[in-house]
Amino acid sequence: MSNLSVWDILRSPVVTEKSVILKEDSTEEGTDRKQGQVLTFRVDKKATKPEIKSAVEEIFNVKVAAVRTVQYEGKMKRRGRIEGRRPDWKKAYVTLRKGEPMVDYAEAI
Repeated sequence: MSNLSVWDILRSPVVTEKSVILKEDSTEEGTDRKQGQVLTFRVDKKATKPEIKSAVEEIFNVKVAAVRTVQYEGKMKRRGRIEGRRPDWKKAYVTLRKGEPMVDYAEAI
């Protein structure tokens, strides 16, 4: 494991339309899903799945069932005639075990 703290591993929650729909759909009572709630985070590029799992479990006091990660390439941006690039980043989809309490991102802060 690297020497990153749990706060360095989880950079920020991803609050987009897709992630909010994914989070809400996974917590509906009528669904027959085998898994629990799905949380989405922007994480450190060098963080591994076990590190992400332990960070979420420590911060939110929940049990994690699975972690999926996606690497994103930074977008090209322009300021006038000067071109630059946003940094590459990594996103993690964290699935909680079924029966875990509803997680609000603001409670852990």
